[in-house]
Amino acid sequence: MNLKLEIEEFGKTLEENALIKARTVHYITKLPVISDDSGLFIQALNGFPGIKSSDFQKENKNYLEKILEMMKDKENRKAYFRCVIVFIDNQSKGYIFDGEVSGEISYEILGNKGFGYDPIFLYKPLNKTFAQIDMEIKNQISHRAKALKKLKEFLTNNFLF
Repeated sequence: MNLKLEIEEFGKTLEENALIKARTVHYITKLPVISDDSGLFIQALNGFPGIKSSDFQKENKNYLEKILEMMKDKENRKAYFRCVIVFIDNQSKGYIFDGEVSGEISYEILGNKGFGYDPIFLYKPLNKTFAQIDMEIKNQISHRAKALKKLKEFLTNNFLF
């Protein structure tokens, strides 16, 4: 099935947005669905861009520079990425899995790997931004990796594959 949809994310949380997308696709296809939503939450900016991470990126060509400009006088640089994955089974029952990774906002754009906010998200245990970390490593430590691990464990323990 080749399904192309533009689903408006009007929720107030990552969970709500992931559920909106999953329920919409499940309603149309009547098939099990996996959907996600994620965002970067910066403590000194009261959680901004948060659930609006994707919108802020799309609306601002120089979104990384804008974030760094907003952070220029901030001492508290703590931030985290969060991902919420929703799985809806063939009985229309929904399950939610989340993952989070803590870090800081760097003082400059560093690295060319990854995407989105990776070049300004400093992962302290490696003292590198996500854009400086090899994808194999990032795919083990990221917020999405953590949420996907929970989903995989759930599917392995609850469904026969």
